[in-house]
Amino acid sequence: MVSRKHPCAIAIALFFAVMFSHAAAYDPLDPNGNITIKWDVMSWTPDGYVAVVTMTNFQMYRHIMTPGWTLGWVWAKKEVIWSMVGAQATEQGDCSKFKGTIPHCCKKNPTIVDLLPGVPYNQQIANCCKGGVVASWGQDSSAAVSSFQVSVGRSGSSNKTVKLPKNFTLLGPGPGYTCSQAKIVPSTVFLTPDSRRKTQALMTWNVTCTYSQLLASQKPTCCVSMSSFYNSTITPCPSCACGCQNKQHCVNATDSKLSSVVALNNRAKSNSPLLQCTQHMCPIRVHWHVKLNYKQFWRVKIAVTNFNYRSNYTQWTLVAEHPNLNNITQVFSFVYKPLVPYTSKNDTGLFYGIKFYNDVLVAAGPDGNLQSELILTKDEETFTFKEGWAFPRKIYFNGDECMMPPPDSYPFLPNSAHRNLLSLPKLVLIFSLLAVLAFS
Repeated sequence: MVSRKHPCAIAIALFFAVMFSHAAAYDPLDPNGNITIKWDVMSWTPDGYVAVVTMTNFQMYRHIMTPGWTLGWVWAKKEVIWSMVGAQATEQGDCSKFKGTIPHCCKKNPTIVDLLPGVPYNQQIANCCKGGVVASWGQDSSAAVSSFQVSVGRSGSSNKTVKLPKNFTLLGPGPGYTCSQAKIVPSTVFLTPDSRRKTQALMTWNVTCTYSQLLASQKPTCCVSMSSFYNSTITPCPSCACGCQNKQHCVNATDSKLSSVVALNNRAKSNSPLLQCTQHMCPIRVHWHVKLNYKQFWRVKIAVTNFNYRSNYTQWTLVAEHPNLNNITQVFSFVYKPLVPYTSKNDTGLFYGIKFYNDVLVAAGPDGNLQSELILTKDEETFTFKEGWAFPRKIYFNGDECMMPPPDSYPFLPNSAHRNLLSLPKLVLIFSLLAVLAFS
């Protein structure tokens, strides 16, 4: 009896293990989002090939910010990189066996990074040299691509002798991405500039990388606070929302020597965050304030604050889930795009900064915040301020879900408020008229 149950239990355990391993990288708001790395072999060389590697970010709201992506793999044989254009290996490795021309990289597991803007033109190709910064597909599909060229030697010089690299890794810029094994796909077809001729790669293989917030960080990286005009209570971020592991090394904003402390820590060039001391200890706080109520509309103010003295958030993104976003009327200061992963509902919105205006959320300090206001049309059949309806269900910053306050702590609506709120514009008008009459 035991021998029959034991294989069944193992099968069930394996089933759930597989299900949860895939669920960890599944994003319900962006079910088809991934980063696809495509290798196109463009020409053969005496001992290898020249390939163009193209990284395309198909994620709608998750981008790669400064200091950019880092790509790695393991060679299947004894390959070397003779040269690169548009990117570089971080280490050359042991090339002592070579005489004459020395390869660019001899490591079995090279690590590749993008070149910085402004490098000489003879080191550039299309879509390279952006410091590894890649926009999300939802923000700017034309900037969601990064490419480089690599000349590989000692690899074989035909479709039958070339072996695909293994064990791809992608940092963007931190952990979180899991990459598939390389897979041969139909060769990429290219169109000449005059659109009269098609050419194709000699060989093409793809690698798909998906993101999991659980792999990126065990703790949230942002939190949400709330307030409203109809309640004087401010609902703060939950205590230690992002963990309090940095509590011993945080900086007090009221410290008279704050500037010298921050400057000293910044010179250390550490990748670890230097946070302002708060009860939530999050690098990012998103505050949702229900500002005004009109007869047919209502107004929301969103404020994003950076508490990290070591990080500027370039090309930041904010995603909000709220049932009334399908009736959004106007957005100030931010760019807004609806996210509709499922045609049955439209309750998710993507917000990001205006280029060259507020697309960078600077480090903590007086300028380390961004604000916008939204005007939404009321749905008379469903609209209510009761039961926390005016507040978002979920908030994401830079693709990571933020810690929300517990529902029972949301600013509540006073019992008699719902009868008076709709007449608020009339009351304002009456008081304005009385004021004019009093001074006339």
